[in-house]
Amino acid sequence: MDQKSQEPRRSGLPPMPEDIYLAKAEKRLDLKRVFFILLGIALFCLVYWAPPVKDAIDPAGKAFPLTYEGKAALALFLLAATWWVFEVVPIGVTAILIGVVQALFLIRPAKAAFTDFMDPSVWFIFASLVIGKVFTKTGLTQRMAYKMLVLVGERTSMIYLGCFFIVAALTLIMAHTAVAATVFPLLMAIYGLYEEGDKPTKFGKGLFIGMAFAAGAGSVVTLLGAARGAVAIGFFKDMAGREITFFELSYYMFPIGWLMVFLVWLLILVFFRPEKSTIPGLRERAQALYARLGRISRTEVLALVIVFSTILVLSLRSFFPVLNPLDKSAIILVSTLLFFVFKILDLDDLETIPWNIALLFGGAMSIGFCLWQTGAANWLAVKWLSLFQHAHWIIFVLGIAFFCMVMTNFIMNVAAIAITMPIALAIAPYLGVAPEVILFASLATAGMPFLLLIGAAPNAIAYGSNQFTSGEFFKAGIPASIILMAVLALFVWLIWPLMGMPVLLK
Repeated sequence: MDQKSQEPRRSGLPPMPEDIYLAKAEKRLDLKRVFFILLGIALFCLVYWAPPVKDAIDPAGKAFPLTYEGKAALALFLLAATWWVFEVVPIGVTAILIGVVQALFLIRPAKAAFTDFMDPSVWFIFASLVIGKVFTKTGLTQRMAYKMLVLVGERTSMIYLGCFFIVAALTLIMAHTAVAATVFPLLMAIYGLYEEGDKPTKFGKGLFIGMAFAAGAGSVVTLLGAARGAVAIGFFKDMAGREITFFELSYYMFPIGWLMVFLVWLLILVFFRPEKSTIPGLRERAQALYARLGRISRTEVLALVIVFSTILVLSLRSFFPVLNPLDKSAIILVSTLLFFVFKILDLDDLETIPWNIALLFGGAMSIGFCLWQTGAANWLAVKWLSLFQHAHWIIFVLGIAFFCMVMTNFIMNVAAIAITMPIALAIAPYLGVAPEVILFASLATAGMPFLLLIGAAPNAIAYGSNQFTSGEFFKAGIPASIILMAVLALFVWLIWPLMGMPVLLK
């Protein structure tokens, strides 16, 4: 509303036309918000008070009941998902709702529900956000952004591609959460040269949604991209009796991961074509701004040493078993402590950390553990996978992968793998399906939760740009997920067998 429309009116004068329009628009917006608030509550009540349902039975005859707590967990799951997708309240507030409902409806003890908000994974997210803050404050992000823009040039499509390539490449050697936190301020600096205002743009939406998608796609290529790979390999070794090596995993996942990065770029160009095809004079401007920064300062060097030392230790855990007992969250939090010890950050910086995102992941951990510990996730998995026990083998494999893709949008991808793999590997022999293809298909989709912000840390970090809503992210994630399933079908049917992967039992 402009200044003129905000001025007080003299009594007796009719409202101006623009005031009537804005009032109606605000009313429509409020009604939409109320509708989705009530929809979430209605879904909760519908499932919560639904009559008991039949047990899920796996092929071995084992029964998986849906208890009162499990049914209530599913009800809460629908409520939270509705509020998150349509963002009827701040996403962090919806996360708090998850803990409150669990405690009030006796789904889980309050101590368990709220302790999940302090899970080590949440602290990993917090420390990643702090690293992003350091890069911004010290000027490292501007230095990196200007140098990259000099290389990629003035075409916005190439800026997209350059940013997504850097994100995916970094996930080959470090966790995608840390990559997103590190690259986020870099992209903010790049976006600042595109649009100086605060209003979201198509380029901004594409840049940050694409960053989240590319981080997921790149993270499936090596064991260093995320913890899910190590967990899945552990299950595979216990149940199939064979160990998948670091390089074997990368051999099969490299082509699908990088193909998805390229397809994400094309998807973003279609759905978020930038308002400007080029930014005239950007290269020269970037060169001038880079020169103005001068020589790298001691503070910047110190920040880089701390960050890269942390990344090195995190990466070495995959190669040196002696480091495995060291928790990754504790390692990355050492960097947070050092930033304050060496006065790179101060109290004012701590207060500007996006706590909304930290709360979001606390809520995601809580609902994930709730579904897992109440047995609701196991019941869902058995019900779903049992539908495919007499299907064609490729339908069975894609059904498993689809379930992993959906579940990893709501619970930790590690939990999605832990729930799905044992059941899928138990059903596979009945259809003559090799366990290897189940492992790699599940890992591919578990690494790319394109629908919800809670699906992966990079999604939530990208949301901090304020360029898109959770609903816009969901809409972009639908075609991205369809593309992922189509690509996976091609790999399962043709490419992986040509590469030597066992698909059917001999």
